Amino acid sequence: MHEMQSYLPQAVAAREQSRRRALLVSIAALTLLSISPVLGHHLARGTEVLFRGTDHIGAICLVALHILLAPVHELSHAALVGGLGYATWDRIRAWYRARRTLLPLVAEPPQRGDPFDSAARAAGVDPRTIRVVDGLPNPAFTVGWLQPRIYVARSLASRLSAEQLAAVLAHEGAHVARRDPLRLSVLRFFAYTVFWVPMLKRLADDVADEAEVQADDVAAGNEPLILASAILSVAEWEQSRWRIAGTVGFTRPDILDRRIRRLAGEAPRAGTHVTRRSLLNAATVLVIVWISGAVMAHPLGNEGAASLHPHAQMANCTHHRGPVILHLICRGVALGSLDYRCPHMSA
Repeated sequence: MHEMQSYLPQAVAAREQSRRRALLVSIAALTLLSISPVLGHHLARGTEVLFRGTDHIGAICLVALHILLAPVHELSHAALVGGLGYATWDRIRAWYRARRTLLPLVAEPPQRGDPFDSAARAAGVDPRTIRVVDGLPNPAFTVGWLQPRIYVARSLASRLSAEQLAAVLAHEGAHVARRDPLRLSVLRFFAYTVFWVPMLKRLADDVADEAEVQADDVAAGNEPLILASAILSVAEWEQSRWRIAGTVGFTRPDILDRRIRRLAGEAPRAGTHVTRRSLLNAATVLVIVWISGAVMAHPLGNEGAASLHPHAQMANCTHHRGPVILHLICRGVALGSLDYRCPHMSA
């Protein structure tokens, strides 16, 4: 891989590699942090021991907090189930749209000795993974989860030189070897499952950008400018902007500048789809989910029903004579003859 990236300053290659690791770790951590509070206390038995005998922390009444946040926790369960359904539907929809688009096309494997066969062999790509199509809406892309295929427009052979065509096929061959359509589809599945944290989708988009850059590194070899010229030539086609759902396309206008500058030996900074707003949203959601998940481990048990029963006469924190929100602070709120302080505060 170092030889393939010889056109890049070593510091840039190392920086990009660290970024890729950080993106994957961030996705895994954010997914785990978003889901574990929802299911954690159900799967890990004995977590209620942590709060047994403790009805308050500082000035906060845990019983009142438990009752107040119970609906939030239940909503988290519903959101997770809904997210799984939404992510499954989205991936099926992407598969169906790609299939509906590709089925009417007359796709043929390269013929022995034709430009695509020669370019594939020069690029080290198995010609059997390539499908040549007349009038393809996007000049080159890779599609398929289990058996990825490279689709190329027949007109590429007349618009590109033999070296440029080989570079395009080498780029798409890298996507096939890495199974990028499947890998990126799995990441998007997780992003849509935890849809209440939009930052996950943005991180998945960053990983998709890195997949293009990594494919460039494989395809560039010792002639990065040939690949750069091929990218520019294909990007000039108006139809190259037309994307097919579920595919990994050769050209993406949003990262075109970065790809060309890298191949020219410059050191461009990688952009990100993550915004400050998405970061704030993720932090807020995680705080709410984690607090509600942790509080639900409090052993309220059957006493929770007593707290809502109008005839309950229990002189403890599970008996609230009025709105629960007034009992949240242990020192309580005094309204007329009613005193909403926790019993342990008056002991």
